[in-house]
Amino acid sequence: MTDNSIPVRHARSKAKHALSRQTVRLFLYLQLMLTDILALATGFVLAEYIGEHSWISSNGINFLFLVIPIYIFVAANQSAYSLGSLNHLGKSLHRTFNALIITVAFLLFAGFFMYSRPMLSQGAMIAGVSATGLLLLAFRVIFYYIVVRRHIGQLTNELIIVDTVSYQPKAGDQILDARLADIEPDLQNPAMINQLAAHLSGVDRVVVACPPERQQAWSLLLKGSNIRGELMLPQANVVGAIGWGKYGETETLVVSHGPLSLRSRARKRMLDLAITVPALLFLTPLLVIVGIAIRLETPGPIFFKQSRIGRSNSVFSILKFRSMRVETSDATGQRSASRDDDRITRVGAFIRRTSIDELPQLINVLRGDMSLVGPRPHALGSLAGGKLFWEVNERYWVRHALKPGITGLAQIRGYRGATVQHEDLENRLRSDLEYVSNWSLWLDIVILFATAKVIKHENAY
Repeated sequence: MTDNSIPVRHARSKAKHALSRQTVRLFLYLQLMLTDILALATGFVLAEYIGEHSWISSNGINFLFLVIPIYIFVAANQSAYSLGSLNHLGKSLHRTFNALIITVAFLLFAGFFMYSRPMLSQGAMIAGVSATGLLLLAFRVIFYYIVVRRHIGQLTNELIIVDTVSYQPKAGDQILDARLADIEPDLQNPAMINQLAAHLSGVDRVVVACPPERQQAWSLLLKGSNIRGELMLPQANVVGAIGWGKYGETETLVVSHGPLSLRSRARKRMLDLAITVPALLFLTPLLVIVGIAIRLETPGPIFFKQSRIGRSNSVFSILKFRSMRVETSDATGQRSASRDDDRITRVGAFIRRTSIDELPQLINVLRGDMSLVGPRPHALGSLAGGKLFWEVNERYWVRHALKPGITGLAQIRGYRGATVQHEDLENRLRSDLEYVSNWSLWLDIVILFATAKVIKHENAY
């Protein structure tokens, strides 16, 4: 990278190509899981044949049918089915061995407390675990050299964004010329940021080559993009780097990474679906009654749709029960609802006080636009103290590294209602960034239980 102007080719890969690499990874995870299951089954069957052990225990339990699901669950939590395990054989073997040890320890612990007689004899246990452990490690080595190595370099989608500097492309580079794509690191332009999010869809890693004076803006955009983001050196400034990286022979500053791994995203999604699907079925009569009441009071649609900022700073349409008269609805969200707001209908006032108007967002969760827990999505025109949210604090874009939520950490802390002053936004932003940095499945569960206490809130109007 130099200061001389050298034309840069514009060769952004299509989304279909990006998704194909993600599909390859998923198929490899599935194959690796099936390989582990084969190793487990083969190991115990061999031990049974050689040592004349029976896996139907004295308690009438087929031990193998207990080991396999528990091991798969533990292995997934140990990241044994992850990109790191595919790329690094040592990590793969270490995580596999840990998963087997934890599985055996759990079964021994459970057997001790649940059954009066041992589930298996000591000899049978030692023979089965030893044979299975050796086969698990052996099968992983074979899988790595026969299957994984054929896909080395084809498992991740990497994009180079070149912004007003020169860059000499290398073979295989996927390059986005920011000027040709009409992309600017403009933190005051949500339409452009949404356009950037479309380019980054399906990308695992993005490296930005830009002048030093643009690094701060790019850093904030990458931090909110839910992917690994890096800035090319040599010139750099203070951009909140979290590590060093390398692209080819060029050093980079790592300024962002997706806050959730594939495993964590899957766990969060499973929690969303486990609650959302039954909730929608259970609440269907209430949803129908509310819809009828809205139509009887005022003409117009039952649902209110509004463009809001979602994960990776992309825009989506949120669903709510309409609580205002159609002719006074605010599509941009520039005017926050206030106490005694003359736009709100009688039915609307009730469903807003009780948060019933938010229930259609369960459909957004089902579609994958939102999560049950996350930073609340805001309208593009939302104001705090007369300024747009990103004008108050440019770190506002970072909060969108995760899916927006129906509820969140800010909401259970009481930060609801109109954003009259800058501090109203700053309080919510601090909570949102804290949630993004410290996400855990347990935190989501705690927030969901705490939400029940603040469904009816003095600032809900």
